[in-house]
Amino acid sequence: MVSLFVRIAGIFGATAVAMGAYGAHVIHTSKEKTDREKVVYERANKYHLVHSLALLAVPLTAHPNICGSLFIIGIILFCGTCYINVMTGNKSVIRLTPVGGVTLIIAWLSMVYP
Repeated sequence: MVSLFVRIAGIFGATAVAMGAYGAHVIHTSKEKTDREKVVYERANKYHLVHSLALLAVPLTAHPNICGSLFIIGIILFCGTCYINVMTGNKSVIRLTPVGGVTLIIAWLSMVYP
């Protein structure tokens, strides 16, 4: 199970780079997107990449299954809802964004739990 989180980190990291390229070449060059939407997309991409790297440390924690699951859920809920909102204009998904943010905070805190 531990190596699964490293594999997921690889998938999430590759996805973060691809989404970053999409943001640079499509979102940031779009005249239809507001400056706020561009900032939201950029922030989602930064958090996506940083937390993908954090997944690499999950095998070193006392409770890797809990910690890794929290990071995965947090990335999907925080970054995913930001991406969906900016790319589709669907505002209903952003109600889950704070849940994803709190989940990421709890994931970090789970790393210190003995």
